[in-house]
Parts: sequence; structure tokens; C-alpha cells
Amino acid sequence: MAKRRRDSKGRVLKKGEQELANGTYRYDYTLKNGKRCFKYAKTLEALRQKEDEIVSSHAYGLRPDADSVLLNNVADMWFALKNGLKDNTRQNYRYMYDYFVRDDLGKYKIKGIKHSDVLSYYNLLLDERGLKQNTIDNIHTVLHQVLDLAVQDGYLRANPSTNALRHIKQARNTENEKKRALTREEQDIFLNYLSRNGKYHHWYPIFYIMLNTGMRVGEITGLRWEDVDLDEGFISVNHMLVYYNHKENGCYFNIHTPKTKAGERTIPILNGVKEAFIQEEHYQREAEIECTVTIDGYTNFVFVNRFGNVHNQGTLNKAIRRITRDCNEEIIAKSKGKENATLLPRFSCHSLRHTFATRLCESGVNIKVIQDVLGHADFNTTMNVYAEATKDLKQREFKEFDRYLNDSGDEKE
Repeated sequence: MAKRRRDSKGRVLKKGEQELANGTYRYDYTLKNGKRCFKYAKTLEALRQKEDEIVSSHAYGLRPDADSVLLNNVADMWFALKNGLKDNTRQNYRYMYDYFVRDDLGKYKIKGIKHSDVLSYYNLLLDERGLKQNTIDNIHTVLHQVLDLAVQDGYLRANPSTNALRHIKQARNTENEKKRALTREEQDIFLNYLSRNGKYHHWYPIFYIMLNTGMRVGEITGLRWEDVDLDEGFISVNHMLVYYNHKENGCYFNIHTPKTKAGERTIPILNGVKEAFIQEEHYQREAEIECTVTIDGYTNFVFVNRFGNVHNQGTLNKAIRRITRDCNEEIIAKSKGKENATLLPRFSCHSLRHTFATRLCESGVNIKVIQDVLGHADFNTTMNVYAEATKDLKQREFKEFDRYLNDSGDEKE
């Protein structure tokens, strides 16, 4: 019978265990691919704790080499393997990860990342770095997919970011926040103010067209005159303008095709939309404004600033905020202290698209037509808008019905 190996304290050493000359311990094991690996510890007890972790990893199908792999290593592998992404989507994903994750959570060993680590990281970004919830949503989109790859490749048993975003939103009471469409009254106030206000009148065509076509910001800012057929009455949506404001590469524009086939579509031109296009054409001619920019071979853009350059989402949203502020100040001044005066809410360019979708739903337009005009690839996205719009419509109608019943009762008395 072979003599059993012992350490200097007389303890029996298991297979693969060895006491080194300096009194520390080493565990020697071999991976399935034949690669030899070593674990070191100051004491035999600490070494055997590491051995138990290796055995557990084998039992759960985890890779024993996970101890040496960082989140950044898995992220780099994910970016290398993630095919089929649009260039702008890939660049945005890369920017989100490199700017917010790489130098922080990215340096964690993948095997040690826990659900609480992800929660703490999101709270840190919100509370100390002052990021908005939308930015956290975008970071989570990338991080969750990277951690999914870690699970699939055997580095983790489960994705520690699962339900982390929901937890954050519940804790901060932001989970039930919804995109709000302008009411009919608010929409009319906004457009009427633009149509009669000399200071902001030049913004009327672009915002009117957004409110009555549902075009995305990148679609309307990238629209060219050759995409608009006023005679046949159609707008051709076949590309979008993407604005980048990155730390390394600075600010620049690119042209991209729609992310999905549904995004490439034609939108019927309403009479008011046709008039708005003609009004924009006349304004630019009188002001001697011409498009002076070419982006990826595209030029002759419909909506340009006084320098002939294209707009971006930030510019349009700033204009909306200024218009809303001045419009509300005028309403408050004219109301002379009346409490029931309707003021414009805080809203953005995307609110105009959501408002258009809501008006279509309220007017009873076929749901498939709405999906096609908006360019929704997922039918459920359209249904969510439809459900919300019809819910609000029912509430308003029943309020009117309740008022009618009360008025009828008063007449009988």
C-alpha cells in the first residue's frame, strides 16, 4: 500500500495538494481541455476552501478558470461576437459600456459579481454621478446581455443583473412612469402659439409635421426634399440622421438605414402637412437659407438652421422648452389668476410622435394602419399605445356622460 503524503504538521494531503518549501500550499488540477491549473493558499484550510469552490463549479457546470476572468474580458468577447447590430447601435452600446462600466464594475471578477453589486452600481450612477433613469436603462441593456453571455459560457450560474432595473425603478417609484401624449387642448395651444408668435413662427412647420406624421426625430431631421412628394401626397422614410456626442470622437452626424424593415415606409401627407412643407419652403427662400451640408452623400435636407446645417434632437428639445415656457407665461398673464387655465406640460420631441399615435387611436384608425405608419416592428408596441389611448378616451367620455346625467337631474328638479 502506497505511503500517504503528509504536510509538516502531519496532516494527510489529498490528491493534487502540496506543501511548498515556504510553508504555503498549492492545489494542482487539470481542466477538461488538458490545461493544468494551480491554486495557492497560506494555509491548508484556505486551500481546501478553494478546492471546494472548484468542485462546486464543476457540479454546476461552471468553468474553473472563472476566477481569473473579469467582466471586461466577457464584454470584449460579447462585442466581438455580437453580429447583426446596426453601426449606430453598436457604437452606442460600446460608448455606454466604455464610458460608464469599463473602469468601474468592469474590473470586477466575473465569478464574484452579485445581484447586490449591480444594484449598488446603478444607485451609484443615479445618486453620485447624477445620471438619468433613461441612461441607466441603456447601460442595463448592454450589461444584461454581457452577463447573459457569461452564464451561457459557464462563468456564472445565473445573471446577477436580472430584475435589477425593475428593483431600482420600484424603489424610486419610476416604474409606472409612462410616455404622455398631449391632450387635444394642449396640442391646439402649442400649435396656435407657434402660428401667431413671430419669435417662434419658424418652428411651426417642423413641429406641425412631427405632430401629424409621427416621424421619429432622426427621420424628420434627415428628411430630404426628394423624399417628399407633394403631388402624390406621400413621404418616403428610407433613412435616418443619427447625431453622436461622444467623449472621444466629439460631435458628428451619420446617415443610417432604419433598424427594421418596418421602419422603411411611406406616410400619407395630410393637407395641413402639405401646407407646412410649402410654408417651410417659402420661409427658407425669403430668409435666403440653403442647405450647405452633405452627410454620407446625403444633402438637400428639408429642415436646416440659419447656417444651412441640420438640426439634432437636443436643438429641437431646447426649442420646445423655450416655447413651452413663453407660452405658459403668456397664458398665466392672460388668465389673471384663474386656477383652471390650461398650461403646456413638460414634453419632448418623442411626445409629439406619441401624440400623433394617440390621435390616430382616438379617431378609430385601423390598428394595422397605425402600426405601418409609425413603423413599429412589434405589434405589441402599437397595441400598448392603443390600449392607453382608448383607456383615456373612455375616461373622458364617461366624465361627459356623468356630467350629462347630473345636468338632466338638475333640469327635472
